Amino acid sequence: MKLLRHGPAGAEKPGILDAEGGVRDLSGIVRDIDAATLSPEGLDRLRGLDLGSLPLVDENVRLGVPVAHVGNLVCIGLNYTDHAEETNAPIPSQPIIFNKHTGALSGPFDDVILPPGSTKLDWEVELAFVIGRPCWHVSEEEALSYVAGYTILNDLSEREYQLEWEGQWAKGKSYPTFAPCGPWLVTGDEVGDPQNLDLWLDLNGRREQTGTTTRMIFTCAHIVAYASRFMALQPGDIITTGTPPGVGLGRKPPVFMKAGDTMRLGITGLGEQQQTLKPRAA
Repeated sequence: MKLLRHGPAGAEKPGILDAEGGVRDLSGIVRDIDAATLSPEGLDRLRGLDLGSLPLVDENVRLGVPVAHVGNLVCIGLNYTDHAEETNAPIPSQPIIFNKHTGALSGPFDDVILPPGSTKLDWEVELAFVIGRPCWHVSEEEALSYVAGYTILNDLSEREYQLEWEGQWAKGKSYPTFAPCGPWLVTGDEVGDPQNLDLWLDLNGRREQTGTTTRMIFTCAHIVAYASRFMALQPGDIITTGTPPGVGLGRKPPVFMKAGDTMRLGITGLGEQQQTLKPRAA
């Protein structure tokens, strides 16, 4: 299943994609794409629906973040061997965990806001997954059974704030619109093996990132099990798993974005996103 949320920002409604690519409204079935819906029981209920009987939504409707009430946005850094190499960083021996503020989440086609004075804004296409049931001290063997589904996240990063200013990475990662997410949440049964997906990102029509999750240092299952040792993951939590090579920081010399630039990105079976960079309104 491909679950989504549609409508104006702050007033999104739950939805599902039908076999023809049409958006069907789930408002009469579930309250939102939230913890109850993401549970195994909630997903099983949706699998039994006759999608043709649900209201069809206008094809031009805005899509929002596919998950409501996200409590935690956990990130894994330097999780591709070739990305670590391009940024001259050592290959990590354990997952590098950091957080983005959930206020950074935005829809997959919403504009990205360029912070005033920002000169080092970078792009990062990433595979993300969403927790479907409470997850604390789980084994790697059972870890993926706690995942409700997978989606795309663009882990936008202001490199000056992240790397040159004192403190942790969060300040370079958490500006509003720095985590476009979606277009859909694709359930695990439809995705299959998350370690065999292709990722790509174009900037202004030029291919910048090309990668595959086969190059992840730590698999999705390992990340779930590892993170659950240090935090009790909750339904609706999003974990994003790192980016492949081709970021602006890795270019020689580095290349960063400016107002008017457009990113287009996608992952096998998970759809595509597109954002245009706009300066913050006065």
